[in-house]
Amino acid sequence: MRWKEMELAGWGRALKSTAAVARPERRSALAGAAAPAIGNRRSYGDAALNGGGKVIDMTRLDRVLELEAATGLLRVEAGARIGELAQLLAPRGWLPAVMPGTGFATVGGCIAMDVHGKNHHGAGSFGMHLAEIELIVGGEARPIGPDDPLWRATIGGLGQTGIITAATLRLIPAKGRTMRVREQRVEGWDEHIALLDSSDASYTVGWIDATATGARLGRGILEEGEISDASLPPAGRSRKVPLDAPGFALSSPVVRVFNAAYYARVPAQGRTVTRAQADFFFPLDRIHDWNRLYGKRGFHQFQCVVPPAQKDALRDMLRAIAQSGLASPLAVLKRMGPGRAGMLSFPMEGYTLAVDFPNRAAARSLIAALEDLAIAAEGRIYFAKDSLAGAAQVRAMYPELADWQAAVSAADPDRALETDIVRRLRLRDPA
Repeated sequence: MRWKEMELAGWGRALKSTAAVARPERRSALAGAAAPAIGNRRSYGDAALNGGGKVIDMTRLDRVLELEAATGLLRVEAGARIGELAQLLAPRGWLPAVMPGTGFATVGGCIAMDVHGKNHHGAGSFGMHLAEIELIVGGEARPIGPDDPLWRATIGGLGQTGIITAATLRLIPAKGRTMRVREQRVEGWDEHIALLDSSDASYTVGWIDATATGARLGRGILEEGEISDASLPPAGRSRKVPLDAPGFALSSPVVRVFNAAYYARVPAQGRTVTRAQADFFFPLDRIHDWNRLYGKRGFHQFQCVVPPAQKDALRDMLRAIAQSGLASPLAVLKRMGPGRAGMLSFPMEGYTLAVDFPNRAAARSLIAALEDLAIAAEGRIYFAKDSLAGAAQVRAMYPELADWQAAVSAADPDRALETDIVRRLRLRDPA
């Protein structure tokens, strides 16, 4: 493989590093390889960075290898994008069972983070719908399945057991190419939680106005979606953020005005609309390079999940966020089920809150406080979004860390696959 030195960044653009990058076009080129694999770098922090080392960009390895149309089994290379797979499969009556919030995520990345979607309360995580993973371990490719000791260490395992080159996905039937979406205003926190708990929709997500305080704390919009065979609405026009936005673009007054307008876009009585599936599952993908809205310094996201009995801890977090004046318009609340497939998988049954913040000193201090609240609530943070946590905090959140360390040490004893996030959080170091 050919290597080229490049500066890389996570999607948040706050963390960057320089590495030698190879972009193979065939899986055969990976024989004997011993470097971390990366995808489209949609993780927000340093999960796809390896400062001073090497990384293998898998995005050219994006072929569909086999589709069993009768059973819904799809074998695909690790660099394939989830959004492109959805677009390909929906006319054939299938969809990936779990899709994250961006269609630019690769299959390999979805496995390495064990991503979740708007249907986690019913479908669980991405890794729960895998039949097989093709993994390069010790320089040699081999298939692993659910009975393999590396299975649960690989899913959600940050690419530390080997290079994921391909996978077989169990798809779900899709009766159409659109989504029927019910939107309704939510007046405050208690109502938001109650509606999430009572929803029986296949896909459910809540947008929160993270600037609202007092009685309006937690207000927002609840969306409930079902796959539909309704006519496809006219496609919206894609847009591109051409340059880094100035610092005032997401200042507190601007965000408050935007959030108020966004909340008011849904009628007081609610409404039901038909959307293209991509617009529902990947709402920000039409705004290319939207991360530039945060300016040159980038942004951080805080995302945690807490168990059901600790939901009031999220209200306390939201109150601190609203009072800080640091939140952006991107704030999401979801109900999660128990489904998780790996030792370091993020999901647990409960509620997850995700909020973006411009990369400022005050925001970093706030996120540190929010992480402490998550620990106190017996919750955990999401490696795909984290860029600021410390090693001690993470050890308290992931009780299977020692088992994962043992499996990873056996698969990669020379630590050739370590990345910046693994070193920052000392994930492979004994307690």
